[in-house]
Amino acid sequence: MRRAKTSPFFMCEATLSLVEPQLVLSLFGARDQHLRAVREALGVKIAHRDGKVHVSGDEAAVTRATEVLEHLKDLVERRGLVTPDDVSEVLSRVNGNGLSHRKDPIEVINAGRTIKARTAGQARYIDAIRQHDITLSTGPAGSGKTYLAVALAVEALKHHLIRKIVLVRPAVEAGESLGFLPGDLQAKINPYLRPLLDALHEMIDYDQIKQFMSEDVIEVIPLAYMRGRTLNEAFIILDEAQNTTIAQMKMFLTRMGEGSKIVIAGDTTQVDLPAHAKSGLIDAMSRLQGIKGIAQIQLTKADIVRHRLVQAIVQAYDEPEPRAKKPRR
Repeated sequence: MRRAKTSPFFMCEATLSLVEPQLVLSLFGARDQHLRAVREALGVKIAHRDGKVHVSGDEAAVTRATEVLEHLKDLVERRGLVTPDDVSEVLSRVNGNGLSHRKDPIEVINAGRTIKARTAGQARYIDAIRQHDITLSTGPAGSGKTYLAVALAVEALKHHLIRKIVLVRPAVEAGESLGFLPGDLQAKINPYLRPLLDALHEMIDYDQIKQFMSEDVIEVIPLAYMRGRTLNEAFIILDEAQNTTIAQMKMFLTRMGEGSKIVIAGDTTQVDLPAHAKSGLIDAMSRLQGIKGIAQIQLTKADIVRHRLVQAIVQAYDEPEPRAKKPRR
């Protein structure tokens, strides 16, 4: 990017090199709608000449506009597509308006269902997933970690940003050894995958889910069945990730192929692994810090949106155990 002052009134111009020609339309939007949104929001002039974007106006506005365009350019290069929501979110962040206040609905396939952030933390979580290829999230039960990730996966499928959704959970209660359980594979794994299926059923009609699953557009599988696979153009969600070992987490992360997105969700206060085993989620949060393209979001009790008593229950269990009262003599 090149920036130069153009007048004594501190008007400024910046120049950005464009992405590949075939991605220019995605960056600008249909009829330049994305560029218009940036112009109107920031009060700058934007022109496209000789394979470059020229931004001019007040110096502070040009600085913000070039930052917005750089973010959008990065999105186009990674995903091949920028939506109006992406433009609004980037503008809000760069303008300092705070994505925590954005509560735009997530577009799921079930037309009668509206899903959106209900807390500031959830809004940041949604933004992180939309803007990053890998998102690690922690938080208490009921804070929306898995539910919102599934909703965003369904939205990505609806807009053809991915070809399939893969929902994964470690069956740690059965030691990942399901063979001793009665029934066929589906009957064995169903209890461990039920929460993911419940979320799906709120977002996609039953018949549509059945068709997607029969066509392998949606897979709901135990973590052990991920070994040896490479998943391209997929939205992959690992639920209850605190119950993975370090080796399992490494195996899971390295399944990621081209055009894929991963969300890893868990509650680090609810680890069910043997005492000697370190949680793969806790390890990954430390090991992967600072890597570009990976976000880490921590949801809190304030983000719990289940029954009002759930917040109080979580709070009660977070406090030190009360001492037993001595009986009176």
